[in-house]
Amino acid sequence: MAAMAELISNSVQEMATNGQEPPVKYFSKGNDGGVLDAPVPLIEIPVVDLGLLTSPSTSAQELEKLKLALSSWGCFQVINHGMTSSFLDKIREVSKQFFAFPMEEKQKYSREADSIEGYGNDMILSDHQTVDWTDRLYLTISPEDQRKIKFWPENPKDFRETLHEYTVKLQETNDFLLRAMARSLNLEESCFLDQYGEHPLVTARFNFYPPCPRPDQILGVKPHADASAVTFLLQDKEVEGLQFLKDNEWFRVPIIPHALLVNVGDQVEIMSNGIFKSPVHRVVTNTERERNTLAVFCIPESDNEIKPADQLISETRPSLYRKVKDYVSIYFQHYQQGKRPIEAVKI
Repeated sequence: MAAMAELISNSVQEMATNGQEPPVKYFSKGNDGGVLDAPVPLIEIPVVDLGLLTSPSTSAQELEKLKLALSSWGCFQVINHGMTSSFLDKIREVSKQFFAFPMEEKQKYSREADSIEGYGNDMILSDHQTVDWTDRLYLTISPEDQRKIKFWPENPKDFRETLHEYTVKLQETNDFLLRAMARSLNLEESCFLDQYGEHPLVTARFNFYPPCPRPDQILGVKPHADASAVTFLLQDKEVEGLQFLKDNEWFRVPIIPHALLVNVGDQVEIMSNGIFKSPVHRVVTNTERERNTLAVFCIPESDNEIKPADQLISETRPSLYRKVKDYVSIYFQHYQQGKRPIEAVKI
């Protein structure tokens, strides 16, 4: 399949700037998320306060809130995460500046045809694939010896330093949350963290969604759940776009500028034996405003065996998933075929 991979010649940004009619491969097919211009209700996603989670007097109540959020929605907004609003704005700013550069500057970091790392858009793996209305900069963060610095922009000048600082803080938050998730299920605190491993893969994806002439038929990102253990999203401060699927209905995600949106991925759904839900989500487009976001994916070490925690398996609740290694490779095989990858590891 990789041999079929090809690059899209035009960036979505160029098409939007030139007023070009989007090619047919961008138009959603019936199974890509239903009617796109139907009204979508706003959800009040639970807000979890890390300060309250660490305080002995309030942690039990906040753990219960975390457990409820992940077992019902699979996501929450986190506040008191140790990063100032001005620092979050700085990250948003370096992302905006990068995508605002002339095409020649951005193309210095263009991805290669058989790799997702670098600047570009969807890898085309089949003629039937629906392509997302987005340009991306995709970077490996950790392990540090796997960073491909040639793809890390030298401009803006503080891009590399800012991204490094942000992702160091996020990895600390991720470890804290994996321990809290285990505690919320009355498990040994290190239960999920042990499966996650000491050398996880952490990747960052800067997303740029330009205005789209056909938001009724074109998605920024088609429906999917994440292959990660945990995903952190820094939302655009002003422009909505992210939607979650629950009980076959789509819901809009509100913006809390100083919060990080956290969702669990398929691998935590497996570890929790299905108690925590890896949510299906999509990104819709609009005709008027660009949108910038940054997703960071925290992915267990590929050699580690991911399986439901033993204490969560009983006669009344048998194991729902097979043991799996390198789930990401299984994920991409199924995702490009339009299938839900986690179905492949269900018993």
